Amino acid sequence: MASNAHFIRSVRILWDSVSRDSYVREIGALRSLPLAFTSNVTIFVGENGTGKSTLLEAMAVAYGLNPEGGSRNYAFSTHDTHSDLHEATFLERNLGQPWGAYFLRAESFYNVSSASEEYDRWYWGKTRRLHELSHGEAFMAVVEQDFRENGLCFLDEPEAALSVSRQLTLLLQLHRLATHGAQLIIATHSPVIMALPGAQILRFDEDGIEEVAYEDTEAWQTMSLFVNDRERLLQRLLADD
Repeated sequence: MASNAHFIRSVRILWDSVSRDSYVREIGALRSLPLAFTSNVTIFVGENGTGKSTLLEAMAVAYGLNPEGGSRNYAFSTHDTHSDLHEATFLERNLGQPWGAYFLRAESFYNVSSASEEYDRWYWGKTRRLHELSHGEAFMAVVEQDFRENGLCFLDEPEAALSVSRQLTLLLQLHRLATHGAQLIIATHSPVIMALPGAQILRFDEDGIEEVAYEDTEAWQTMSLFVNDRERLLQRLLADD
């Protein structure tokens, strides 16, 4: 796996361009930017509401991708819910260009599946019917068909559509892409996805963003406790109920 990021080297926020009443000013983790990417796999971890998806979305949109997901060809809008943070997001880029770029987000994947039928018919003269697949199968079909070696991929909670075994399949696919030049930036709660070899893991919390080891993530610690001492953990939880 590459030792440095191929396409995006760092990200920072130009705070003078952020509205004074914008909610993103209240997200503590974002105040610790800039971030430098030291691997071509970067994983954002942390509790809900700590800014992981907000920053990932802003980076993807600042790069020119559709807020709801897809490649550069996707320009549809179903319902605007994204923040204006992308307008203040500065990406330091390397000179090389990716062979393709894609934003995959669980929240609006249904909309991307619908749009893909029209885009595929328009660009390639054929229709790929993702809606005929299960949610997880469609998710994996996009990864396998639309992600590129030497590409740039943003993934927001990709585990949402997948069983644990399919998360392992996704891990394998992402690892293959990374070893063939892709840069992956991922926001996830999954201890499986976090285990991508060589990943730079960045933990978001109200105090800022810090790089941590896999074993120091709350997701791994909680899952490890559950798997290794399930009965005691359940007794403690249910006793407090």
